[in-house]
Amino acid sequence: MSRVGKKPIPVPTNVNVKFDSGLCTVKGPKGELTFTVDPTITPVMEGQTLTFTRANDDKKVRALHGLTRAHIAWMVEGVSNGFTRNLQVEGVGYKVELRGKNLLLSLGYSHPILFMPPDGVEFAVATPTAFAVKGINKHLVGEVAAKVRKLRPPEPYKGKGIRYEGEYIRRKAGKSAGK
Repeated sequence: MSRVGKKPIPVPTNVNVKFDSGLCTVKGPKGELTFTVDPTITPVMEGQTLTFTRANDDKKVRALHGLTRAHIAWMVEGVSNGFTRNLQVEGVGYKVELRGKNLLLSLGYSHPILFMPPDGVEFAVATPTAFAVKGINKHLVGEVAAKVRKLRPPEPYKGKGIRYEGEYIRRKAGKSAGK
């Protein structure tokens, strides 16, 4: 049995989980998310606890068992609390500011970059060098954070660029004096 797939999902009282012909809809105070559940996976709702069972032990079905449970757990967490990915900007003259809903980044290029978030994602700027990507969809929050980081990934010599909070950048030694 899948250890992830067997684990029950506690559903808060302010979250509503509904299954209708293979479509799972999770509604909460922060929004609504949907996910298509494979027909070989059966949801079982007992009170405020949700578990999943699978039809057989085929390799594909075993993989879908844990995957489905993880996705639904993320959806429940997202509509009740939301997800946040914190990023930091490091470098002389590198800064971030909020322009309406968009993020204006000055990253050492000849021009500033205006990054527009997709629906369901918002930015929060704490300081000119620290900001957060927030939303209810874990996949979308991580994807947007990765796209922003890709605009100027941290370089190994001085560490300049955009990095995730707490990310370790392996540093290289610079040029050494000739012999």
